Amino acid sequence: MNTSPAPKFIRQSQAISLIALPLALLLMLALHFRTLSDFLVFHARYVPAPAEDKVAHLIAAGNRWPMIHDPHLIGYLALPLFVLCAFGLYASAREIRPRLASLGLCLTVTGTIYLGGVFGLFTALTRGLGDVDPRHTAGAVATYAAVTANRGAYGLTRALAELAMIGIAIQAVALWKTVGVPRWSSAVVVLGCTLFLAFWDVDNVMCLGSVCLAAGFTPISQRLWRS
Repeated sequence: MNTSPAPKFIRQSQAISLIALPLALLLMLALHFRTLSDFLVFHARYVPAPAEDKVAHLIAAGNRWPMIHDPHLIGYLALPLFVLCAFGLYASAREIRPRLASLGLCLTVTGTIYLGGVFGLFTALTRGLGDVDPRHTAGAVATYAAVTANRGAYGLTRALAELAMIGIAIQAVALWKTVGVPRWSSAVVVLGCTLFLAFWDVDNVMCLGSVCLAAGFTPISQRLWRS
C-alpha cells in the first residue's frame, strides 16, 4: 500500500517558504531605496517622508506604473509564506518544546492577520491616490496623514502586526538544541526578529534583519526538506 505523498509535499512547501519569505521581505524593503547611498543612511527610528511629498508624487504618477512595483503589494502577496513558515518552524520545534512552539505558532499566525491590514492599507492608498484629481491634492494629503498616523486604528493594527515577528522569535528559541538545527541558526533568527521589532519601518535595518532570517532559516529548511 503506497504512503500518501501529502505529508512530504507539506514539509517541502514549508521548507521552500522558509527560504522564500526572507527573500520576499528583502525585495520589498530594497524597493524602498532608489540608490545605494539612500540605503546607507541609517536612522535610530522611523522618520516618515512628508505626506505632501508622497501624495503629490503618487497623484502626478497617475498609476502609470505596474502595480507589482509597489513594495507593499509584494509584502501583501507574501503573507501566506508567514503562515507556512510558522507551521514549518512548529513542525521542527514541537519535538523538544511543544508548548513554546505552539505559543510561537499562534502569535505568528495572529500577527500575520494584522500585518495584512498594514500592507493592505498602504497598497490601497498607493493605488487609490494615483486616481485622485490634482485639484483635490490638499484633501488627499490631509486624508493620507490622518489615516497613516501612528495612533488610533492604524496604530493598533501596526502594533498587533509585530506579533508575527515575536512569534517567529519564540519559535526560534523553541528550536534551541533541536537535533539537526545548529544553535547559531536559532540565535541568528532571534537577532533578525529583534532588528525588525526594534527598528520597525526603518527599511535598511529591516533589510539586515531579512538577511539574518535567510541565514537562520536555511538549516531549518534543509532539515524539513530531508524529513
